[in-house]
Amino acid sequence: MSCYSNSPPFMRYLLPRCKKWVENCSRSDLKDKTPDHLNKYHRLCARHFEPNLITKTSPFRTVLKDNALPTIFDNPSLKRSNNETENKDSPEAKKSKSDSQSEPTKDDSEAATKEISESKNGDGVDSSPQVIDEETLNKEYLKSLFDVVMMMGTQNIPLHGHSDKEPRSKSFTPSNFQALLEYRINAGDEFLRKKFEGSPVNLEYCSSTQLQQMLEVIENCVREESLAEVKEGRFFSLVVDNLVEICGESRLPLFIRFVGKTNCLREEFVGFLPFEGDVEAITKRLIGEVTEKCGLDMQYCRGQAYLCSGVSAMKVKAVVARIAELHPLAVLTPCSSCSLNICLANTMTFTGVHLVMCTLKKLDAFFSKSPLLQNQLESAISIYYQGNDEKANVLKGACYLKWTEQHDTFEVAVDLLESLLLCMDSIHDNEDHKWSDEVAHNAFVISEALADFEFVMTLVVLKNTLSFSRAFGKNLQGQTNEVFFASSSLTAVLHSLNEVYENIEVYHEFWFEEAVNLAAALEIPVKVPRLYFRKRPTSGEEIQPETYYKEQVTLPVVSHVIKELSDLFSENHLKALKSLSLVPAIMGQLKFNTAEETSVDIYKDDLLNPDTFPAELHCWKIKWKHGTKDVVLPSTIYETLQLSDVKFFPNVCALLKVLYNLPVFALTNDKCCTAKQRLTAYLEDTPVHHRNKSMALFYINCAIKHDLDSMVEKYLKMYPDSEPSENRD
Repeated sequence: MSCYSNSPPFMRYLLPRCKKWVENCSRSDLKDKTPDHLNKYHRLCARHFEPNLITKTSPFRTVLKDNALPTIFDNPSLKRSNNETENKDSPEAKKSKSDSQSEPTKDDSEAATKEISESKNGDGVDSSPQVIDEETLNKEYLKSLFDVVMMMGTQNIPLHGHSDKEPRSKSFTPSNFQALLEYRINAGDEFLRKKFEGSPVNLEYCSSTQLQQMLEVIENCVREESLAEVKEGRFFSLVVDNLVEICGESRLPLFIRFVGKTNCLREEFVGFLPFEGDVEAITKRLIGEVTEKCGLDMQYCRGQAYLCSGVSAMKVKAVVARIAELHPLAVLTPCSSCSLNICLANTMTFTGVHLVMCTLKKLDAFFSKSPLLQNQLESAISIYYQGNDEKANVLKGACYLKWTEQHDTFEVAVDLLESLLLCMDSIHDNEDHKWSDEVAHNAFVISEALADFEFVMTLVVLKNTLSFSRAFGKNLQGQTNEVFFASSSLTAVLHSLNEVYENIEVYHEFWFEEAVNLAAALEIPVKVPRLYFRKRPTSGEEIQPETYYKEQVTLPVVSHVIKELSDLFSENHLKALKSLSLVPAIMGQLKFNTAEETSVDIYKDDLLNPDTFPAELHCWKIKWKHGTKDVVLPSTIYETLQLSDVKFFPNVCALLKVLYNLPVFALTNDKCCTAKQRLTAYLEDTPVHHRNKSMALFYINCAIKHDLDSMVEKYLKMYPDSEPSENRD
């Protein structure tokens, strides 16, 4: 059995107990030594203690009971030579070693000869166990630690058990990381076994400091591997997702979009950005994340998009605007993963709009819990739309297509409102005891929101205002030619919205009447929100609902949509979209009558040879106009870049790759768009107190190949003086 140090008894019982140990071992030369000296330089094998005095805390760890004393000595004459394992740095050990070397005995020589002869096989080949040096052992030990951490990350296993949240449960729910290391030792990891067989009992497998260092190393390796192709292609775009809670802090998920080696548009998750401080501080932090941690150059950033909602969206938009000031070509665009109308509504901070958007999210979460709830809604639709099966079938079909995230979400919500309220009331009543208390309560909360006139009025205003941008937004998420022609229709959209704004009195009157009629059908009283009266002192005049909702809902919503569209589609963004005329199919639709030279001026520095671009562009047009009869023209950027002869048009190829980075273009390859899906899965499956920014990065990028040897080398390079472990508390 292995030797070990049992420091707590020495420190707890001090000199009396230590003297008793020394006497039992017949070591008179150690009688004057202090307990600290004995604990540091002298260890005793467990075989000298009665079995009932020994407790095992892990497969390769033993602890003595407080009253343990060595009593078993088979050969008293060998107590000094066999019963004690001394530290090589002990003064007594060094003296003993020197004496034994200067006075070898016959028995020792015979034993050595026998050992050598037994260590060889019949062929005379040395088959003794190979001695592993300390450096190799430490590297293999670190390799095992990295392997376990990566496995836990990719499988979404929290590093810690319940001890962080409930300290009293620490005794029966130890660290998941610690438990897996012990399981790995038990399964036969010889390097971990050798590392801890003879170590003190208060030595951790991996200290919290070392674990944090390892997480940083793995983060760097994952980012380096996932972004290797970005550095080769140079150009990229930034996508900031909605605010999440990680490690007790509000953080922004950050994605990098780029064109890979195969000319496929990719999106990779690179980490969580702390959302603290003012706009300038967050901007500096984001740029630092991109340049220092990701190793990218912001001068090659060509696009930005954000998916935040509510109050956080205001600050994120200001950050994006600040980055655009520093890097003008990093244009703000909508993100292809979110419909334009939902994006516009999410960025509004008005109370009524916030109520509508939160209720839509609750509805989506509520009906996704069980097919039975979906069936209940379908029954309510059938009841309300009796005699109109066509409309009922359309709405039932929409319920299976994530209707709360579509371009026509608000139109569908208005059509479903009566059915939704009927469904929620039925579930809340729970007359047949079909639903759990939690489901019934959630239904009640949603029904209260649906039956509020502020919700009804805001929903009607959103439906009518965003109807002007519905077709425009749908085209932005369509095929490449639809995106190109959508850029030309923005002027008409803004013109219509400005007309509404200029005649807001007339439009509001119609919209308010629609909301009142809808509320009457649902028996919802028309009134000003209670919160309005709490915020303002009582005055002589009582504000009318129609006036209140014009000032607090209709006018702000229309103004916001106009401004947001103008910001999203800046001059540089529109020029970029017009440059899509380089795609052969779009050139054909325009009868090859295009003028790309003007629109691509903003990207002239990104071209390989700007001086030859006009001549190259002319040859590009001639190629597709006269040399491709009866050939289907490539209709997307990806198809164009896949052409074998596109390499003969280096400027065109470079420009198309730059354009393809913009977040407005959809990710068409399923393998290249899993990052957001895995982020969503991580947030849904992981309790807030178990979330870890590093482990989330490993889980989301689980497909990334990792080299354990490389991680160990980087760790030793970054932390050359770090201790492998430290004492437990």
